[in-house]
Amino acid sequence: MLNVEENELLTQIGPGKPMGELYRRYWFPALLSEEIPGADCTPVRLRLLGEDLLAFRDTNGDPGIIDPYCPHRGAPLFFGRNEECGLRCVYHGWKFDVTGACVDLPNSPEGETYKDKVQIKAYPAWDRGGLIWTYMGPPDKEPPKPNLEWLEFDAGRRYARKYFMNTNFAQALDGNFDPSHVQFLHNTLDNTNNKRGGEGWNIQDTNTKSYSEYIEADHGMILLRINERDDGKKGVSLVHFWMPNASSGGIAGSGVYSSNIYVPIDDENLHQYRIRWSYEPFTDQQVYEDKYGGNTMPDQIPGTFLSVENKSNDYLISRIQQKNYSFTGIRSNPIQDQAVIEDQRGALMDRTQEHLVSADEPIIKLRQLLIDSARNLLEGHEPPGPSNPDASRVHHARFVVPEGVTNEEAVEIGKGKMVGPNPDWVASKEWQSTFAPVRMSEPVPPSPSSQG
Repeated sequence: MLNVEENELLTQIGPGKPMGELYRRYWFPALLSEEIPGADCTPVRLRLLGEDLLAFRDTNGDPGIIDPYCPHRGAPLFFGRNEECGLRCVYHGWKFDVTGACVDLPNSPEGETYKDKVQIKAYPAWDRGGLIWTYMGPPDKEPPKPNLEWLEFDAGRRYARKYFMNTNFAQALDGNFDPSHVQFLHNTLDNTNNKRGGEGWNIQDTNTKSYSEYIEADHGMILLRINERDDGKKGVSLVHFWMPNASSGGIAGSGVYSSNIYVPIDDENLHQYRIRWSYEPFTDQQVYEDKYGGNTMPDQIPGTFLSVENKSNDYLISRIQQKNYSFTGIRSNPIQDQAVIEDQRGALMDRTQEHLVSADEPIIKLRQLLIDSARNLLEGHEPPGPSNPDASRVHHARFVVPEGVTNEEAVEIGKGKMVGPNPDWVASKEWQSTFAPVRMSEPVPPSPSSQG
């Protein structure tokens, strides 16, 4: 468990807080590109890392993220006129561009000489991969822009959706790196998910020994799980944590990778960006599932980023389903995760009340990396990741290695499979038998919707 000081350091992301300052050393998503869909469109209110902001696009289509209030008399710029490469306050006509510079000050006799002295807070904004990214740290520390693989892909090979969650970002990250929850939370009473090649670490059922390797890297941490099988081979799964807020998720279907990015609104709320991407164009089945299936991308209440199944309606839990079919009675894997994360002793959990076990080692490692990085920054040591964006060009991988391969050799094999296209990563029957032996006469093929 963490002590009070460590828990506060881990979870508080406002200005001046150690974790907040660490977060501000990175580029991260501020909103979906479609939220400000075109030049001179309606501005959008934002709250990021405890700060109230406003996003808009100028006449050239360039995005801007600025202070939401006019510095003259504090009028809300949300009501401003978005015109001719700037947002004009409707109260007295002061106008600001995407950099925060005052470009017109019509009600002041000082005019041209005074407007050059007026500047509002503005953060760099960048439109890429269907997201508007921002950097909220010191201008002299601004790093190169992210270079994740999927940022280069068109809409036919990537898909992103944004979800509101009433929880702290570290609480959500904990759920992503909890290896032992899958065979419980996401399973069915007849073990259907594991029969379909789910990524549970059901060691008792598979008669395997499991090991974990943790590799610190510029982009964050690599969690490599190795299971020894009865036939002498080893099954390996490799998952990434990108500092300070993202995971490589699981395998989202044949040829489809996933990423989850958690962006704090404040200490108790966040937006999760669920991203699916592929080196090849999505199939019709994959597009249909993402848009209409409700499993990998849960349905949302129209006009909001809130899932239809949410905290206010107990995630539409079905006690009949729980009694007869699924472990939880909650429909989809993402909503199952959300239910237990949001209600985990509240939105901001007191981790001094935890009782961790050896299965929680990945969570312990993840928290320690974040805490150590925040403390190092306090001492003047900048994190390495922002200055080396190419280090982030990695993805999830899972594979089987032959008998006689050592753990160290398996790690080296994994490093090769987490970069670039790898057609042999697909959940083959051999991989399924590593962690989830099929207990039926006919094997069930992997399902794109079986992963969280």
